[in-house]
Amino acid sequence: MRAGAMIFASLLVILTLPAQAAQKLSWGELVPPDARSLLGMPQPVHDLSDLADALEGEYGDPAVQMEPNAPVVAELDGREVMLPGYIVPLGISERGEVNEFLLVPYFGACIHVPPPPSNQIVYVTSDRGVKLEALYQPFWVTGPMQVEQTESDLANAGYRIVASAIEPYIY
Repeated sequence: MRAGAMIFASLLVILTLPAQAAQKLSWGELVPPDARSLLGMPQPVHDLSDLADALEGEYGDPAVQMEPNAPVVAELDGREVMLPGYIVPLGISERGEVNEFLLVPYFGACIHVPPPPSNQIVYVTSDRGVKLEALYQPFWVTGPMQVEQTESDLANAGYRIVASAIEPYIY
């Protein structure tokens, strides 16, 4: 009987433990300390008449990714993380929701400016989509982080998350 009580008490303790909380990350934490010089945000190009100047400017061609194979933080592999960012759609479900996307640190990345380094882009898939009209706001994306290079037509991503949750980022 005593062994049964111990097993019951052990199970009770295990069941009452909170689930592993996701580690909140900032975008800077996706860059190894010795590669922090790769961080930065280019100026957006919204007017096509400015495109020629942008092609010759500091960041080069706005369609070409600055660092497609930027160094990543291997220790993040397998961690449950929560990362805020903006959604750049890659795939849309039959319901008209974005279910495959690039998560980027600032609005307009990959569209109005050259894509950021690959260690500042996360490729995300999700069973739960995000409505197209909601893409102008930032979101928290939660899920297991994989340190994995993913290529898309827009840019290379240095990380991947299969999202367990996508929530509006309220600030």
